[in-house]
Amino acid sequence: MNLNIATRPLVERAEHDARSLRIESHRLEEGGRILDFGCRTVGGIEAGLLLAKICLGNLAAVELAPADRGIWPSPLVMVSTDDPCNACMGSQYAGWKLASDSFFAMGSGPMRAKRGNEAVLDALAIQDASECAIGVLECDDLPPPSVLRSVAEACRVSLDQVTLCVAPTRSIAGVIQVVARSVETSLHKLFELGFDLRSIVSGHGSAPMPPIAVDFVKGIGRTNDAILYGGHVTLWVSCDDSRIQEVGPKVPSATSSDYGQPFAKTFKAYDYDFYKVDPGLFSPAMVTFVNLKTGRSFRYGNFNPEVLQESFGESVEG
Repeated sequence: MNLNIATRPLVERAEHDARSLRIESHRLEEGGRILDFGCRTVGGIEAGLLLAKICLGNLAAVELAPADRGIWPSPLVMVSTDDPCNACMGSQYAGWKLASDSFFAMGSGPMRAKRGNEAVLDALAIQDASECAIGVLECDDLPPPSVLRSVAEACRVSLDQVTLCVAPTRSIAGVIQVVARSVETSLHKLFELGFDLRSIVSGHGSAPMPPIAVDFVKGIGRTNDAILYGGHVTLWVSCDDSRIQEVGPKVPSATSSDYGQPFAKTFKAYDYDFYKVDPGLFSPAMVTFVNLKTGRSFRYGNFNPEVLQESFGESVEG
């Protein structure tokens, strides 16, 4: 599947509707395009929903739903896909480190499938022959031209065929894009546990949209906590029940040794080094498996609204 070609209509729509979406398009003189969804612009809800769909390779529906007040009184970011492997592992997973001078960001989006060179892509035989490369970066400012050049080189496309969509976690669009990763986190955890991702037929996930934080660490903390302590993913699978019962209990975030406090505190304790955090933490609070082969369902994990309350802060009622 050529994920970049499939996603191109979304970035063209973003540029065409930039004014109404409150985003900005920057065309570099030497080639390449940056779509700013919230670094130097306001962005908003519609921009965030579109950014999340771009990150998912145009293979998923993303929308806001009414709040589950038992978890947190704000809208839920909901994701549904009938192609979870390509949407989440082939596109949305942040598997590409992009660095240049003082700039650093993890790269997501369909450009990863075009570049290849990742274990999860090789394992799932995900390849892309598109002539364009479209990526999503979570960053506080626009990437320098050198980053676009490195993407063009790695993806084997001309520079004028590179589009990078950017937003920080201190923006509405950036928050929606990150919290829309509930299904992706469950698939990545299952991949690490040796579960056959190709047996997953469809996926649905939801997590509460946290308040927008004004600084980087709180922004990362709240968006992660939304999934770790308030995310629920349902996966429709076709496999033996015994395989679900073997792996399922290990999927929720509560199985991690780093579980139990707001992520910002954990991040600080590890000197703000993501790679020191237990990788097993990054998973939804609750996962439900519906086995199409046997008609049985299995649910593991629980929500933790107390940690969400600590992370998100008090809601002030008038």
